[in-house]
Amino acid sequence: MRLILLSYLLLFTGVQSVENEKTNSFSLGEHIKYKVHYGFVYAGEAIMTVGKDLSIVNEKPCYNVLVEGNSIGMFDFFMKIRDTWGTQIDTVTHVPHHFFMKIAEGKYRKHEVIDFKQEDKEVKVKKYHTKQKFWKPIETHEVPDKIQDIVSSYYYLRTLDFKKMNFGDTISINVFFEDEVFDFNIRYVGIEKVKTKIGSYEALVLSPIMPENSLFDGENSIRVWLSNDKNKIPLKVKANMFVGAVEVDIHEYQPGVN
Repeated sequence: MRLILLSYLLLFTGVQSVENEKTNSFSLGEHIKYKVHYGFVYAGEAIMTVGKDLSIVNEKPCYNVLVEGNSIGMFDFFMKIRDTWGTQIDTVTHVPHHFFMKIAEGKYRKHEVIDFKQEDKEVKVKKYHTKQKFWKPIETHEVPDKIQDIVSSYYYLRTLDFKKMNFGDTISINVFFEDEVFDFNIRYVGIEKVKTKIGSYEALVLSPIMPENSLFDGENSIRVWLSNDKNKIPLKVKANMFVGAVEVDIHEYQPGVN
């Protein structure tokens, strides 16, 4: 499940980036719930929330965003997953200033904290030794301007103005994850009607340009549907894998308060 959620969040890159001067696509208190399924079998769920209050980080007002993912049903019996990611996103520039992740998947554990020094173009990474119970020395990495983390990149995507794009255009963003800077590409495919648990929507269709790998079936193996309105709600993700199709569908949506 972690892999599917990460794939969903790491969709955001290419050669063109068109930003709004100000976005109202998400705001304080927004709540979205998803379920992950293989065919008719539900494997997990994820909840994404924007906190009801702002925080001040690096003297900047920031949104507090939390993503929680866990396995359910028989998948929870065989492989218990309890993952949490959090980020604090600048309300003006939409870049992150602080990020953390706590991963618990079966016996695997990982706890990491990242402080973004955007003006200095560097990040400071602190990792917790989960077996010996201590924090390792801080690592510093140089990064490009306006670097994103794995969660903030998702919210950044929602600030883009697709009305200024053409079908076939790609979107560009740099993401820092697991000590590396990644360049991802996502193609703006078109507009479709899509039915969901929260209603029918006209949706923007996006497709990450996937490198050749042993997991996903082809370059255009993942499709993402965002509502074609000011909120750009991520409605659905479908990934064609060599082991079969996996879908992430929205089940609940509560808008924030502007």
